[in-house]
Amino acid sequence: MNSFVQTNFFCNLVFVIKSTNMTHVELGNLGEELAVQFLRKQNIHIRDCNFKFKKGEIDIVGETDEHIIVYEVKTRETAEIGEPYKAVTRSKQKQIIKVADYYVKQMNLQKNVRFDIISIVHNSYRTKIEHIEDAFFPM
Repeated sequence: MNSFVQTNFFCNLVFVIKSTNMTHVELGNLGEELAVQFLRKQNIHIRDCNFKFKKGEIDIVGETDEHIIVYEVKTRETAEIGEPYKAVTRSKQKQIIKVADYYVKQMNLQKNVRFDIISIVHNSYRTKIEHIEDAFFPM
């Protein structure tokens, strides 16, 4: 793992879904749909999806009794070049944090914010979902 990823919790769920030749965008959209289904099964209330601010975006905003949770979803067809979560660079984290700060202020939310990554490998053989809680923190 990269040093920026602090893994406190992994939850793996494997689905078998047939895939056809999907575009990068279609694969990303499917990954976000799978992530929402996965999070709802974890009793996470989904507040928003694809929230945009300036040039940044939050894939999913969830909520529990204690936290507002910002989810970055990364989906790949294979992990040959590395697990999808490794694509969440420090630069990408800073962008997500900036959008999350705006979101929390706009919505006047008073809960602590947590940043998680949902890492998905999806192909015609299987779908593997990894949930990394507290994956990164504002600096």
